[in-house]
Amino acid sequence: MSSVEIINMTNQDIEYIETMYKLIDYAIKHEKLENVLFNVIIVDNEYIHKLNLEYRGIDRPTDVISFALEDYEDIKSDIRVLGDIYISIDKVYEQAREYGHSNLREICFLMIHGFFHLLGYDHMEKEEEKIMFAKQEEILDGFGITR
Repeated sequence: MSSVEIINMTNQDIEYIETMYKLIDYAIKHEKLENVLFNVIIVDNEYIHKLNLEYRGIDRPTDVISFALEDYEDIKSDIRVLGDIYISIDKVYEQAREYGHSNLREICFLMIHGFFHLLGYDHMEKEEEKIMFAKQEEILDGFGITR
């Protein structure tokens, strides 16, 4: 049995939470995962800026940061505790305008992007990026979240 919590740490009402739960459930099933546990935490630019500076040494806000617990081999369990995904709601709104798509599409993209980072995917190399981004689009398109 998998468990995902979506936590809104902002003072804004986020209307997409129910859709986000359905999408992440779809993604878990699509990836044939069982017994996974992780959180999606929605924060503001100020909060994610502090995380970005503290953990990545980058002194600016970012859109999404994932903290993958499976990176630590000393954590073993029958349940895969994947970690946490932090999403900046401010960046969601900003990037949706910039890219010309809905806020729903942007927050879902960032959540799925973070999800694949928790699963060990990356986009540092061109080939890795191709694989990860294709998987993201497959999930989003399959669920009906299009540009």
